[in-house]
Amino acid sequence: MLLIMVFFTSCGDYQRLLKSRDPEEKYQAALRYFNEKQYVKSQTLLDDVTAYYKGTERSEDILAYLARSYMGQKAYESATDYYQAYIRNYPKGKYATEAYFQVGHCQYLDSPDARLDQGITRKAIEAFNQFVELYPESPYAEQAYQEMAEMYDKLALKELKSAQLYYNLGSYLGNNYLSCEIVAKNALKDYPSNQYQEEFSWLILQAKYQQMINSFEDRKLERARDAQDEYYNFITEYPSSKHRKEAERMMNQIRKITKD
Repeated sequence: MLLIMVFFTSCGDYQRLLKSRDPEEKYQAALRYFNEKQYVKSQTLLDDVTAYYKGTERSEDILAYLARSYMGQKAYESATDYYQAYIRNYPKGKYATEAYFQVGHCQYLDSPDARLDQGITRKAIEAFNQFVELYPESPYAEQAYQEMAEMYDKLALKELKSAQLYYNLGSYLGNNYLSCEIVAKNALKDYPSNQYQEEFSWLILQAKYQQMINSFEDRKLERARDAQDEYYNFITEYPSSKHRKEAERMMNQIRKITKD
């Protein structure tokens, strides 16, 4: 019964605040609700007093707390909008470091599965790059670099899935092995520190081997030598690879062609 009474008292107090004409009371209550992690109530009350405090010193605080309230609700797109609005209005304000970081962090949290469009992921990387350029000594910098690396890995994973798809299509309606090779090479060039480097290199070797196998006789030797070079590159770079036995089996076939 006590809990029920507290609940209804709390709800009644919030409803009273919504009807209140005292902006200062609403503002203080919004901060209290924020500290209690009641982010929807905090955001609603802050929205109510935004116009009243526009152009005052308190306006900066309201904008920052609105962004934080949306973060608390995991409404990352809205939080991004408010942090960006803060940056436009207060580029050197007291919450500027937080705002620049949180733009990237919100987009990082909103980044979708690697199979989907990665436009927001690229925006996150761009925001983090801007942040570390402006605030290289910030306490947030390490986290920004870590999350940026994760975003690069996600972009690389998307390219890996694309390269694998081309490889699986094989010779269907064209030379998809060549497309696989091109996508994998471009990914290694664009994302040189990604965690899928070995898989990209393995795909390139496989693609070159398959192009040799499926080649016309007049190009088979040329492609065998190309595959052979790729084999040595792969083994040198990844001597303990889980694909080593399969690579050696492929090399035996390559040697037959180059020997003949």
